Amino acid sequence: MRQLQQIKNYINRIMQQPLVRGTVWLLIGRGMSLVLQAAYFVTIARTLGVAKYGEFVTITALMAIVSPFVGMGIEILLLKNVAKNRTLFAAYWGNSLVITAVTGVGFILLLMLLAPSLLAHSISLLAILLVAVSDLIFGSITNIAGRSFQAIDRLNISAQIGIFLMFTKVLAAIALLEYFPNPTGLEWVWLYSASSVLSALFAVIQVQRYLGSPTLELSRLKSELGEGLSFSISNSATTIYSDIDKTMLGKLSTLAATGIYAAAYRLIDVAFIPVISICGAAYADFFRKGKDGIGAALAFAKPLVAISGSYSLLAGLGMLLLSPLVPIVLGAEYIPVVEALRWLSPIPLFRAMQHLGGDILSGSGFQTWRSGVETSIAGLNIALNLWLIPLYSWHGAAWASLVSDGLLMILFWLSVAFFYWKQKSQPFEGRSDKL
Repeated sequence: MRQLQQIKNYINRIMQQPLVRGTVWLLIGRGMSLVLQAAYFVTIARTLGVAKYGEFVTITALMAIVSPFVGMGIEILLLKNVAKNRTLFAAYWGNSLVITAVTGVGFILLLMLLAPSLLAHSISLLAILLVAVSDLIFGSITNIAGRSFQAIDRLNISAQIGIFLMFTKVLAAIALLEYFPNPTGLEWVWLYSASSVLSALFAVIQVQRYLGSPTLELSRLKSELGEGLSFSISNSATTIYSDIDKTMLGKLSTLAATGIYAAAYRLIDVAFIPVISICGAAYADFFRKGKDGIGAALAFAKPLVAISGSYSLLAGLGMLLLSPLVPIVLGAEYIPVVEALRWLSPIPLFRAMQHLGGDILSGSGFQTWRSGVETSIAGLNIALNLWLIPLYSWHGAAWASLVSDGLLMILFWLSVAFFYWKQKSQPFEGRSDKL
């Protein structure tokens, strides 16, 4: 009994640590989301078929690239500043809603003009509009609400928002399966849009309930838009080398090839959920630690690197071994996913090291440098896809992804080493976002 009590006391002490408690909550949330996401993915992939699924993914990939610019990085500014001073929340929440609405509408109009030249001509403009409103407006609001609770270490509420988001998508997928015997892509998009609206409404209610009403201090935006834009560029660059290949596949190859490649990537995203949980729980702490220099942020990251790296290696190995099961779950038309998954199996490790190396740089005041590196890699990824996709279809996209992700991982950690030795060789004089 004494040993059991000691174990209980030890667990209680561990759970009092904000990072551990936050990671546990996010893992619980992500774990439940994992089950829901798997159900959602399998249902949609099987119901729509590889070509229609590829069409849908082509649209959502384009929105993923644009969405970081909606709000101009205001959600990261909210997290960064509210993590240090909770009294600022109402102003940042209000500013976030206003700038999200304004920039969201602007980007939707721009996309409707550019969509015919960016996407396959067979894709409906109405489908593009519905997904744009869902992801750029309602999806952004849901994301900001989650960041709000992350900033104050209420990751249990953030997890609830994530779970509800996936729950509504599962309901939409079930509705498609039950009520649409031969569904079109547009019918699915209507259901998808409805789920996004419900998720945003739930997120706003949670913020109102726990954190209060928004106020407006638009004067803050003038001095912070530059930094916010830097975060936007960084996030968009990340999604460019993650998602631009799917959009380009739909334009330069076939929607069926897009469906195959996107299905493999979806499985990778699911396997990566534990690492995202760890990084999400630690993100605000990188800013707190980084105010004392990059050495403090690096020391904080070391155990996270060991945990995330070990898990990612095992996840990649699991993909290699279990990939033959994919057609059994998704259907015979997804047989090529087996090969795609094997090619992409190193990606979880690359992404884990990227996240942590990049967060060290951001938290230590080198966000502009991080954005520059990511933008350069995004450009490289686009160039490689333009060259390789017409020649090798989804194989070319996979090769471009491996080169880009591997190089970004290396550059981030070379940057961390450079700035660490630079600061170590001279007295630290406060954070800087300049070289």
